[in-house]
Amino acid sequence: MDLIEAVKAAGVVGAGGAGFPTHVKLAAKAECFVVNGAECEPLIETDKYLMRTFPDQIVQAVVEVASHVGAKRAVIALKKKYVKEVAALRQSIAASGAQIELFEMSSFYPAGDEQVLIQQVCGTSVPERGIPLDVGAVVDNVGTLLNIHDALQGIPVTEKYLSVVGEVERPVMRKVPLGTPLRECISSARPRLQDYIVILGGPMMGRVVTDPAEIDHLAVTKTTGNLIVLPREHYLACRAALSLHRMKVQAKSACVQCRMCTSLCPRYLIGHQIQPHLMMRNLFREDLITDKDEYQKVFGQAANCCDCGVCEMFSCPMGLSPRKVNAYLKGRLREQEIQTPRNLSPKARDGSLYGKVPTDRLVARLGLSEYYHLHAGDYCTELFPEQVWISFRQHIGKPAVPAVQVGETVHKGFLLASAAPEGLSANIHASISGIVTEINADGACIRRDREA
Repeated sequence: MDLIEAVKAAGVVGAGGAGFPTHVKLAAKAECFVVNGAECEPLIETDKYLMRTFPDQIVQAVVEVASHVGAKRAVIALKKKYVKEVAALRQSIAASGAQIELFEMSSFYPAGDEQVLIQQVCGTSVPERGIPLDVGAVVDNVGTLLNIHDALQGIPVTEKYLSVVGEVERPVMRKVPLGTPLRECISSARPRLQDYIVILGGPMMGRVVTDPAEIDHLAVTKTTGNLIVLPREHYLACRAALSLHRMKVQAKSACVQCRMCTSLCPRYLIGHQIQPHLMMRNLFREDLITDKDEYQKVFGQAANCCDCGVCEMFSCPMGLSPRKVNAYLKGRLREQEIQTPRNLSPKARDGSLYGKVPTDRLVARLGLSEYYHLHAGDYCTELFPEQVWISFRQHIGKPAVPAVQVGETVHKGFLLASAAPEGLSANIHASISGIVTEINADGACIRRDREA
């Protein structure tokens, strides 16, 4: 079985959060293959743990993927402050004799954004709304590489490594079956609060979940890498609760046009046409513009926003929400079927060398300093839930198609749902051995059978 077939059969998708089916991404040829180990957002511990614990497997997978895509250059990019991880990877690379570079970056946000990463590693800016392949590069997360290594051994994706941080007794690493309830993951870390909110992912781009009933029903997927437990009154919870109407009113009345949102915008710095301060200044006119060409001229730049949140969580001195305004405007552009022209040859602006947001300062701005220097360490505990809910929508594209029935006994690694025959999709496998007790178009519930 070749690499693409093995990866597709194993159901590998982007483990860093996007969930793009990896067999589709790797069906390409590229000059450079970049492994993203920068762990973009603060408080996330997973990629660091994987790099220092499984360096040999990661290096082996890099060699295989780089050869497959025909890359002349293979790079693992990570922050230079990751001393243990750099040492582990360097030792593994030397032992294997592989031609792999380590690209050590400074600690800034968003270092792990793949377009920022490509500009740093390759010195080339990806076209607006483009992908790294447009400039001859392919990027994969270190967790994805570990899954590719397993796929080449015939092992499907059934488990996930994740960190649990924030208001817990101490940050922890957990290895859990896909479909493990989030409550079980959090309980294993001994939360210091009974009533809390959860952020799935990082504090900047993660999904903020405040409804206890919703937390009860959420389960681990292939893209779950971190859980942040926070008090219900935390700044990030309050920001997430702001209504779109309130944000629009604030934007119209309080923006002082300081340009900081634009000056520190990562996409603006790599040469894309995106100026959030202009979106904020013209928002009061939005309901008055009926001509599509005029609307595109005034608000078309919003299509280039990458939703990183630097503008609203760090830059704005007035506490406004340019990111969410851009998200609103992107939706309006889609509704009106307005196509914004793309700059296919952007050049990094002079300020790109100095516009990086220091992670320490960002953490302080987010009110997370008390959790920042607490690390999960080198130990990872495995959880064994009695029941899992495995979603068929763990990837970008169409959901997988059920391949089992209620009452059927399945074993760990058994094909639970197959990739949809047309369009983007990915296989889903049973994460525990047991009996299928419920199944619908969204997913399946498996109750553990100790004998199975």
